[in-house]
Amino acid sequence: MPRVRNARVVEVAPKQPRPAPAETTVGPLSSRGGACRIWVGDCRRILPGLPEVRAQAVDLVFADPPFNWNRAYDQWNDALPREDYLQFTRDWLTICAGALKPTGTMWVNIPDDTAADIVVFVRDQLRMPMANWCIWHYRFGQNRTGGFINSKVHALCFVKSPERRTWNPLPVLEPSDRATTYFDPRTQNKRDGMPPGMRVPMDVWYGQYWGRVQGNNKERRSYHDNQLPEAYLERVVLSTSNPGDLVLDPFTGSGTTAVMAVHYGRRFIGTEFSLANARSALARVEAGPHKPGKALGKPTAIFAPRTTGRTGKAQGR
Repeated sequence: MPRVRNARVVEVAPKQPRPAPAETTVGPLSSRGGACRIWVGDCRRILPGLPEVRAQAVDLVFADPPFNWNRAYDQWNDALPREDYLQFTRDWLTICAGALKPTGTMWVNIPDDTAADIVVFVRDQLRMPMANWCIWHYRFGQNRTGGFINSKVHALCFVKSPERRTWNPLPVLEPSDRATTYFDPRTQNKRDGMPPGMRVPMDVWYGQYWGRVQGNNKERRSYHDNQLPEAYLERVVLSTSNPGDLVLDPFTGSGTTAVMAVHYGRRFIGTEFSLANARSALARVEAGPHKPGKALGKPTAIFAPRTTGRTGKAQGR
C-alpha cells in the first residue's frame, strides 16, 4: 500500500467556551488524493456540517471517546458532571448513527462505567440492533487492592441492518483451538464455509499483539497513554468495511483508526479536539502502521497442544 501524502487539517471553534489553542488557524496539509481529513474542534459542532455526514455516506464509525476519568487531555474537560457526560455521549452517538449508510456499522470502545447506558440508548432511541458485544482484554491493568483489577474494555458493535450490514470474516480468521491444540480431524472437513482449521475470532479479543500500548512499544505515540493497538482497529476495519469505504472517527486521538483505515484502502474523516493530536495523527497516517498484519491469522489458544501418553505425539497426527 503506498504511503498517503494527502491529509488535511481544518480547525473549527469548539461548541463550548474553552481555552483557545495557541494557534487559531490551520492551513490544509497538501498531499495526494485526500484519503485522510481531520477537523479540529468539538465533533458535535463539526460533524453535522460535513457533506458526507449530511448525505449519510459513512460506511463505518469507530469511536473511542473520552471516558470522563479526569485525564489531562489537551483542551478537553474530562471531569464532567455525570449527566453532562451522558448527554454529551447521546449527542455524538446520535450524529454518528445518522451519518451511516443503510449497510453501515458503528463501533464504540467504552469501559464498564458507560457501556450499559450506550447499549440501551442506541437500541431503544437510535433503533440500531447490536451485532456483537465484544471485549478487548489486556493483561496490563492498573493495580488496585480494593477490588478485582480491571483488564477489559467493551467493544460494542451496532448495525443499521443485520441483513444488509458489511461483514467480511475471511480477512480476520484465526486458527481454531481444535486444530492447534486438540488436533481434531473434523476441523479439516468443515461445512460452515470457513477454510479448514480456521474460525471467526471469538468475542473476547486478546493475544500477543493485543495488549495496551505501553511506553516502550514501537506503536506508541507521545502523550497517548490510552492508545489502542493497531491489531484492534485492523480487525474492525477489515471485517466491517470494504476497500474504498468511508470511515469516520469522531475522536481521532493518536490516529489508530485513521492509519489502519487508510493503509487498507479506505477513506477517512475524523474530528479531534486537540490540534497537536490531529497533527500527530496525520504524521502517523503518512508514515503508515508499524507492522500491519502481524496479528492476523495468529492462534489465540491458551493451552499447550495436547499429546498422547508416552509417545508425545499430538492427537490426530
